[in-house]
Amino acid sequence: MFSQFKKRGLFATAAIAASALILSGCAASEETPTAQPTSGDTSGGSTEVSAPVTISVLGDNTENQVVYMDRLLEAFEAQNPDITVEVELRPGGADGDNLVKTKLATGEMNDVFFYNSGSLFQALNPDEYLVDLSNEPWAESVVESFWPTVSTANGKYGAPYGTAMGGGVLYNKDVYAELGLEVPLTWDEFMANNAAIKAAGVDPVIQTYGDTWTSQLFVLADFHNVLQESPNFAEEYTNNIAKYASDPAAVRGFEYLEELHDADYYNSDYASATFTEGILKLAAGEGAHYPMLTFAVSTVLEVAPDAVDSIGFFAQPGPSADTNGLTVWMANGVYIPNTTTGDALIAAKKFVEFVVSPEGTQIYIDVNGQTGPFLVADAPEAADLLPAFADMFPYFDREGATSPALEFVSPIKGPALEQITVAVGTGQYSAEEAAAIYDEDVKKQAQQLGLDGW
Repeated sequence: MFSQFKKRGLFATAAIAASALILSGCAASEETPTAQPTSGDTSGGSTEVSAPVTISVLGDNTENQVVYMDRLLEAFEAQNPDITVEVELRPGGADGDNLVKTKLATGEMNDVFFYNSGSLFQALNPDEYLVDLSNEPWAESVVESFWPTVSTANGKYGAPYGTAMGGGVLYNKDVYAELGLEVPLTWDEFMANNAAIKAAGVDPVIQTYGDTWTSQLFVLADFHNVLQESPNFAEEYTNNIAKYASDPAAVRGFEYLEELHDADYYNSDYASATFTEGILKLAAGEGAHYPMLTFAVSTVLEVAPDAVDSIGFFAQPGPSADTNGLTVWMANGVYIPNTTTGDALIAAKKFVEFVVSPEGTQIYIDVNGQTGPFLVADAPEAADLLPAFADMFPYFDREGATSPALEFVSPIKGPALEQITVAVGTGQYSAEEAAAIYDEDVKKQAQQLGLDGW
């Protein structure tokens, strides 16, 4: 079983990072050669450095990352006395992205760097600039659904760093217990639960369009279900072949929003309610379901800590119980540029292995807490497991029951999605109209990105 989660140590920075996701130091050490990028592993197969070596690691400049890196380096250097690690910090956002790309393009990247997985990783031209880590000893323990977010057809380039989040439905366990309901595996079962909840005088589904980003979950969290019927959707969507409006599986998320609106299953103030108000409604049992990312449990801890044990989680149900599974917002990655060679490459690989080791993972837990599963099978278990997090584990324990969210396997996410889903949820657009409008939104973004075939 994958690692468990602590009630304490969930930071507000997780919430900020998650909402950004769903919407859309020192120089390299002297021992690091500055050279034009070349492919392949140049370590010569050795697993030990031949002489003391210094490597440089690039990480972000958030407060938690600084503390984490300090403790990680202390433990790593204690185990590897011939390796010294220097740390350079980079800013977040576009400035940080540009710095990473510039360092790679000029051959001046640090020996190891922490960075996003998914579409931002693909924008780095990994085949040209990164070391393939497919054959490293830790690779076999990585959750299979992580690999598409750090891979190309030519190699696997990243190790998982940090935790993943689930996209689905937070629910009030007390309401379920009082009404004798079971967690639904299909959409029909979900709608039957909603009918029983409404009859009991509780709002079946919480929507909070005062924070428009929260309106997207029924579309985004349905991607695992899309892949069960259209397994090539991400590639075909990126290549201007598959469309939301013409793919019956893809349009279904918009249809769910429309169906729930037409059934009058939303809270009466859904058009203006905010994210925090939605969390409070869920915690108080005034609403039974809130489609959301699991990071929101940290907000429950902040605004309604006494209710946190009453909040559970399940994956967004789809057409079939046989293919029920979880859409996952994946962890970030740790990478090695192929300008790292010789003893520096050996040391860099040791460092990456330490990051994903049980000891390295425990250091992450101690500093950051846990807001999702670690994506390596032998990660340590933390105490005080919250129900909503515990509910994620069965999906990771079942083969084929997790899929990365679309934004991790395609660079295209139309910027107007949250406005479009609000329009469906408020009855302004039908599902079919919304899907067609979103396809046009996607087209504009793909053209701005200069993607082939658009």
